[in-house]
Amino acid sequence: MEPLISLHNVGVHYKRSGNVFRRRSFFEALKSITLDIFPGETLGIIGKNGAGKSTLLRLISGVIKPDTGKIINRGASVSLLALQVGFDPNLSGRDNAILSGMLQGHSRFDVEEKLDEIHEYSELGDFFNEPVRTYSTGMRARLGFSVSIIISPDILLVDEVLSVGDLQFRQKAERSMVRRFQSKQTVVLISHSHHQIARLCDRVILLENGTNVLEGLPRNVIDIYTKSHSAAAR
Repeated sequence: MEPLISLHNVGVHYKRSGNVFRRRSFFEALKSITLDIFPGETLGIIGKNGAGKSTLLRLISGVIKPDTGKIINRGASVSLLALQVGFDPNLSGRDNAILSGMLQGHSRFDVEEKLDEIHEYSELGDFFNEPVRTYSTGMRARLGFSVSIIISPDILLVDEVLSVGDLQFRQKAERSMVRRFQSKQTVVLISHSHHQIARLCDRVILLENGTNVLEGLPRNVIDIYTKSHSAAAR
Protein backbone atom coordinates (compact mmCIF):
# COMPACT_ATOMS: atom_id res chain seq x y z
CA MET A 1 0.00 0.00 0.00
CA GLU A 2 1.40 3.40 -0.97
CA PRO A 3 1.81 5.84 1.95
CA LEU A 4 -0.20 9.07 2.02
CA ILE A 5 2.83 10.91 3.43
CA SER A 6 6.48 9.89 3.65
CA LEU A 7 9.30 11.52 5.63
CA HIS A 8 12.88 10.76 4.59
CA ASN A 9 15.75 11.64 6.97
CA VAL A 10 13.92 14.75 8.11
CA GLY A 11 15.46 17.15 10.61
CA VAL A 12 14.32 20.38 12.26
CA HIS A 13 16.52 22.74 14.22
CA TYR A 14 15.87 25.99 16.05
CA LYS A 15 18.26 28.85 16.74
CA ARG A 16 19.24 29.40 20.35
CA SER A 17 19.69 33.03 21.29
CA GLY A 18 23.25 34.00 22.10
CA ASN A 19 24.79 36.57 24.42
CA VAL A 20 28.18 38.24 24.88
CA PHE A 21 29.59 35.08 26.46
CA ARG A 22 27.99 32.46 24.20
CA ARG A 23 27.69 32.21 20.46
CA ARG A 24 24.31 31.55 18.95
CA SER A 25 23.82 27.80 18.44
CA PHE A 26 21.16 25.41 17.19
CA PHE A 27 18.89 23.00 18.99
CA GLU A 28 17.97 19.87 17.01
CA ALA A 29 14.27 19.25 17.68
CA LEU A 30 14.12 16.37 15.18
CA LYS A 31 16.98 14.31 13.76
CA SER A 32 16.89 12.00 10.74
CA ILE A 33 13.23 11.01 11.06
CA THR A 34 12.10 8.45 8.49
CA LEU A 35 8.40 7.59 8.60
CA ASP A 36 5.47 6.51 6.40
CA ILE A 37 1.81 7.22 7.16
CA PHE A 38 -0.53 4.73 5.49
CA PRO A 39 -4.20 5.11 4.52
CA GLY A 40 -6.65 4.06 7.21
CA GLU A 41 -4.16 3.51 10.02
CA THR A 42 -4.09 5.04 13.48
CA LEU A 43 -0.50 5.89 14.35
CA GLY A 44 0.40 6.71 17.95
CA ILE A 45 3.41 8.77 18.96
CA ILE A 46 4.77 8.54 22.51
CA GLY A 47 7.78 9.90 24.36
CA LYS A 48 8.78 12.23 27.16
CA ASN A 49 8.11 15.97 27.11
CA GLY A 50 10.60 17.60 24.76
CA ALA A 51 11.12 14.46 22.68
CA GLY A 52 9.86 16.23 19.52
CA LYS A 53 6.30 14.87 19.29
CA SER A 54 4.49 18.18 18.69
CA THR A 55 7.23 19.37 16.34
CA LEU A 56 6.73 16.20 14.29
CA LEU A 57 2.99 16.87 13.93
CA ARG A 58 3.64 20.46 12.87
CA LEU A 59 6.06 19.14 10.28
CA ILE A 60 3.57 16.60 8.89
CA SER A 61 0.85 19.27 8.74
CA GLY A 62 3.03 21.73 6.84
CA VAL A 63 2.98 24.35 9.59
CA ILE A 64 6.80 24.21 9.58
CA LYS A 65 9.27 23.03 6.95
CA PRO A 66 12.17 20.61 7.44
CA ASP A 67 15.72 21.96 7.58
CA THR A 68 17.08 18.66 6.27
CA GLY A 69 15.57 15.71 4.42
CA LYS A 70 12.29 15.77 2.53
CA ILE A 71 8.56 15.19 2.97
CA ILE A 72 6.41 13.67 0.22
CA ASN A 73 2.65 14.32 0.45
CA ARG A 74 0.77 12.34 -2.19
CA GLY A 75 -2.21 14.67 -2.36
CA ALA A 76 -3.59 14.18 1.17
CA SER A 77 -5.44 16.94 3.03
CA VAL A 78 -4.15 17.29 6.59
CA SER A 79 -5.60 18.91 9.71
CA LEU A 80 -3.56 19.57 12.85
CA LEU A 81 -5.74 19.53 15.96
CA ALA A 82 -3.71 21.15 18.74
CA LEU A 83 -4.69 23.52 21.51
CA GLN A 84 -2.59 26.51 20.50
CA VAL A 85 -2.50 26.18 16.71
CA GLY A 86 -4.52 27.86 13.99
CA PHE A 87 -7.00 30.16 15.76
CA ASP A 88 -7.15 33.95 15.51
CA PRO A 89 -8.07 35.04 19.06
CA ASN A 90 -9.85 38.17 17.82
CA LEU A 91 -12.24 36.29 15.54
CA SER A 92 -15.32 34.42 16.68
CA GLY A 93 -15.51 30.65 16.96
CA ARG A 94 -17.74 30.69 13.87
CA ASP A 95 -15.21 32.66 11.78
CA ASN A 96 -12.32 30.52 13.01
CA ALA A 97 -14.26 27.39 12.05
CA ILE A 98 -14.67 28.74 8.52
CA LEU A 99 -10.98 29.65 8.21
CA SER A 100 -9.87 26.32 9.64
CA GLY A 101 -12.02 24.40 7.18
CA MET A 102 -10.74 26.46 4.26
CA LEU A 103 -7.13 25.87 5.35
CA GLN A 104 -7.89 22.15 5.09
CA GLY A 105 -8.67 22.68 1.40
CA HIS A 106 -12.46 23.00 1.51
CA SER A 107 -14.45 25.81 -0.10
CA ARG A 108 -16.08 28.46 2.07
CA PHE A 109 -19.48 27.32 0.78
CA ASP A 110 -18.84 23.71 1.84
CA VAL A 111 -17.64 24.76 5.31
CA GLU A 112 -20.56 27.13 5.87
CA GLU A 113 -22.96 24.33 5.00
CA LYS A 114 -21.56 22.38 7.96
CA LEU A 115 -21.40 25.26 10.46
CA ASP A 116 -24.62 24.28 12.24
CA GLU A 117 -23.29 20.75 12.67
CA ILE A 118 -19.95 22.06 13.98
CA HIS A 119 -21.77 24.42 16.36
CA GLU A 120 -23.99 21.66 17.72
CA TYR A 121 -21.15 19.17 18.14
CA SER A 122 -18.91 21.70 19.94
CA GLU A 123 -21.56 22.39 22.64
CA LEU A 124 -20.27 25.97 22.81
CA GLY A 125 -23.73 27.54 22.74
CA ASP A 126 -23.66 31.33 22.41
CA PHE A 127 -19.87 31.34 22.79
CA PHE A 128 -19.66 30.09 19.19
CA ASN A 129 -20.24 33.70 18.11
CA GLU A 130 -17.83 35.21 20.65
CA PRO A 131 -14.09 35.95 20.11
CA VAL A 132 -11.86 32.94 20.75
CA ARG A 133 -9.78 35.03 23.18
CA THR A 134 -12.68 34.64 25.63
CA TYR A 135 -12.46 30.83 25.46
CA SER A 136 -10.96 28.54 28.04
CA THR A 137 -8.42 25.94 26.95
CA GLY A 138 -11.15 23.30 26.99
CA MET A 139 -13.44 25.43 24.81
CA ARG A 140 -10.67 25.92 22.24
CA ALA A 141 -10.17 22.17 22.22
CA ARG A 142 -13.89 21.65 21.63
CA LEU A 143 -13.92 24.06 18.69
CA GLY A 144 -10.81 22.60 17.05
CA PHE A 145 -11.95 19.03 17.49
CA SER A 146 -15.45 19.81 16.22
CA VAL A 147 -14.16 21.40 13.01
CA SER A 148 -11.80 18.52 12.28
CA ILE A 149 -14.26 15.76 13.10
CA ILE A 150 -17.05 17.28 10.98
CA ILE A 151 -14.93 18.51 8.05
CA SER A 152 -13.00 15.22 7.86
CA PRO A 153 -9.54 15.67 6.27
CA ASP A 154 -7.62 12.74 4.78
CA ILE A 155 -5.23 12.78 7.76
CA LEU A 156 -6.21 14.00 11.21
CA LEU A 157 -3.32 14.93 13.52
CA VAL A 158 -4.35 15.01 17.18
CA ASP A 159 -2.02 16.56 19.78
CA GLU A 160 -3.22 15.75 23.32
CA VAL A 161 -6.66 17.28 22.73
CA LEU A 162 -8.56 14.15 23.78
CA SER A 163 -7.26 14.58 27.33
CA VAL A 164 -8.58 18.15 27.68
CA GLY A 165 -12.03 19.35 28.68
CA ASP A 166 -14.79 17.92 30.81
CA LEU A 167 -15.36 14.19 31.13
CA GLN A 168 -18.56 14.18 29.06
CA PHE A 169 -16.91 15.86 26.06
CA ARG A 170 -13.80 13.63 26.32
CA GLN A 171 -16.00 10.57 26.16
CA LYS A 172 -17.93 12.03 23.23
CA ALA A 173 -14.67 12.87 21.42
CA GLU A 174 -13.33 9.36 21.94
CA ARG A 175 -16.55 7.81 20.62
CA SER A 176 -16.26 9.98 17.51
CA MET A 177 -12.63 8.98 17.04
CA VAL A 178 -13.46 5.29 17.38
CA ARG A 179 -16.10 5.68 14.66
CA ARG A 180 -13.48 7.38 12.49
CA PHE A 181 -11.05 4.53 13.06
CA GLN A 182 -13.71 2.05 12.04
CA SER A 183 -14.42 4.10 8.89
CA LYS A 184 -10.72 4.03 7.95
CA GLN A 185 -9.95 7.66 8.80
CA THR A 186 -6.17 8.11 8.94
CA VAL A 187 -5.13 9.50 12.34
CA VAL A 188 -1.82 10.38 13.99
CA LEU A 189 -2.31 10.67 17.75
CA ILE A 190 -0.14 12.10 20.52
CA SER A 191 -1.31 11.25 24.00
CA HIS A 192 0.28 10.82 27.42
CA SER A 193 -2.44 8.26 28.15
CA HIS A 194 -0.85 4.92 27.30
CA HIS A 195 -4.22 3.25 27.85
CA GLN A 196 -5.68 5.50 25.15
CA ILE A 197 -2.79 4.81 22.77
CA ALA A 198 -3.00 1.05 23.30
CA ARG A 199 -6.75 1.00 22.80
CA LEU A 200 -6.98 3.26 19.74
CA CYS A 201 -3.77 2.78 17.73
CA ASP A 202 -2.62 0.18 15.19
CA ARG A 203 1.05 1.14 15.35
CA VAL A 204 3.17 3.21 17.74
CA ILE A 205 6.41 5.14 17.37
CA LEU A 206 8.61 6.07 20.33
CA LEU A 207 10.53 9.35 20.07
CA GLU A 208 13.60 10.07 22.18
CA ASN A 209 15.67 13.24 21.82
CA GLY A 210 14.13 13.99 18.43
CA THR A 211 14.72 10.54 16.93
CA ASN A 212 12.30 7.66 16.32
CA VAL A 213 14.04 4.91 18.27
CA LEU A 214 11.34 2.24 18.25
CA GLU A 215 8.31 1.28 16.15
CA GLY A 216 5.85 -1.57 16.50
CA LEU A 217 2.61 -2.83 18.03
CA PRO A 218 1.21 -0.54 20.75
CA ARG A 219 1.55 -2.90 23.71
CA ASN A 220 5.12 -3.89 22.79
CA VAL A 221 6.38 -0.32 22.37
CA ILE A 222 4.55 0.93 25.48
CA ASP A 223 5.93 -1.91 27.62
CA ILE A 224 9.51 -1.24 26.49
CA TYR A 225 9.13 2.52 27.03
CA THR A 226 7.54 2.07 30.47
CA LYS A 227 10.24 -0.35 31.64
CA SER A 228 13.12 1.85 30.40
CA HIS A 229 11.52 4.96 31.90
CA SER A 230 11.02 3.21 35.26
CA ALA A 231 14.62 1.95 35.27
CA ALA A 232 15.98 5.41 34.51
CA ALA A 233 13.95 6.91 37.37
CA ARG A 234 15.53 4.60 39.98
